[in-house]
Amino acid sequence: MSSKKVSVIGAGLGGLSAAISLRAEGYDVQIFEKNDQIGGKLNLMEKDGFTFDLGPSIFTLPQFFEALFKRAGKKMEDYVQLDAVTPHWRNFFENKPTIDLYQEDDLMRKELEKLPGDSDSHWRELQAFLDYGRAQYEIVNGGYFAQGLDNLWEFIKHYKFQLLSGKIDYKNTMSESIHNRLSDPQMQMIFEYFIKYVGSSALDSPGYMNLMPIIQYDHGLWYVRGGMYNLAKGLGKLIEEMGIEVHLNADVQEIQKSGKQVTAIRLSDGTVHPSDIIVSNMEVIPAYKKLLNEPEVFTKKLAKFAPACSGIVLHIGTNKPFPQLAHHNFFYSENQHKHFETVFHKKQLPEDPTLYVVAPTRTDPSKAPNGCDNIKILPHIPPLEEGSNITHDDYIALKERCIDKMERCGLTGLRDSIITEDLLTPIDIERMYRSNQGSIYGVVTDWKKNYGFKAPKVSTKYQNLYFTGGSTNPGGGMPMVILSGQNCADRVIKQHPLS
Repeated sequence: MSSKKVSVIGAGLGGLSAAISLRAEGYDVQIFEKNDQIGGKLNLMEKDGFTFDLGPSIFTLPQFFEALFKRAGKKMEDYVQLDAVTPHWRNFFENKPTIDLYQEDDLMRKELEKLPGDSDSHWRELQAFLDYGRAQYEIVNGGYFAQGLDNLWEFIKHYKFQLLSGKIDYKNTMSESIHNRLSDPQMQMIFEYFIKYVGSSALDSPGYMNLMPIIQYDHGLWYVRGGMYNLAKGLGKLIEEMGIEVHLNADVQEIQKSGKQVTAIRLSDGTVHPSDIIVSNMEVIPAYKKLLNEPEVFTKKLAKFAPACSGIVLHIGTNKPFPQLAHHNFFYSENQHKHFETVFHKKQLPEDPTLYVVAPTRTDPSKAPNGCDNIKILPHIPPLEEGSNITHDDYIALKERCIDKMERCGLTGLRDSIITEDLLTPIDIERMYRSNQGSIYGVVTDWKKNYGFKAPKVSTKYQNLYFTGGSTNPGGGMPMVILSGQNCADRVIKQHPLS
């Protein structure tokens, strides 16, 4: 059996997943990563005794990760260990009680007693909403996820009956379907913000995206023991055992091509690596523009795969703990729909942002010195836009508004307690990961722009070029990116079998 040489550009989770899947089938795989470590946005920083996870903070759908290790004939628990996180989220509101989300029925029912009105009614509404979300998850998981569907036509072909019968909720927006089923304003806001997983707006995303709560309620929410970057370390160990060569500090500058074939990659040091197949973990639009130098007439066709939101990512170490925080927390805008409109339609920084806040020391005290706290603060903001007048000073001002918001919601003295901090802006995110316009989550989920689809994993122009990662189907978030790599490998195996 002759092998085929595969070059994978980028050692993010999508690239690692594709490389492992292809190597397990006998392909000759090499990975080229511009940074000095693997993991992509799954990144780490140690500063002043604090260890900050710079990228993803939530681990869900462990079965997708387990499937990747199984492809390689291994068990995930030998490489990565998980600890359950409870409560899943703590939700903060100005001048209203906090609401925790629990998987456990008795604990969740007790939380609903904090809401005005009849708690039994709220419970029935929640259960009906979750049943609806569960039906959406089962439909999407059975085709879009499991079959790796890659465009609207494949989707229609697979789901023809469910679309015609209305079983797939695509006519309503995510927000509309929430408001149709949940009457309490706090619960409406909480479930609208599950869209944070893909960095989009509940006002623009199709209703079937309400499958996202089921990811947690039915499959749990987890923390990678020892820190999220240990997932990258576990995958790195597996890759080494499989004999996959990883080139670090290997900055790919060009994908060389001939007709409808890509032929090689060229690095910044001038070396050229001939390839039978190229898999790009670099996002689709930047790859076509910067590595393939495609003309504007071609890249304009990709405009519907617009970037999801970016963010400022603030990591702070404090000289005292803040027991008000759970592991995962949300601080809600007083007017969340205005927040969505400001960020996604007006492309402006929000005056009153909704914040995602992580305090990992609740599960892993080693992430901060004794008596201290480790806190990540992430508001969603627009990606970088040509002609935008947003300045670095504007990002700093937003950072201060985030601290103000948290203090108003009960974290008195937070600003004065900060002893170390680090701030990433969209400019940093674009530079570090070559993400499209500094996007954190790949492609926006927007029914009007792209029917909720991401870019296809198979190049529409080159017969042996493939893509993986958050800019491709099924989208952003660690489990989706891991699945993207496996589905990408399946396309390669089908179209370029080893003979």
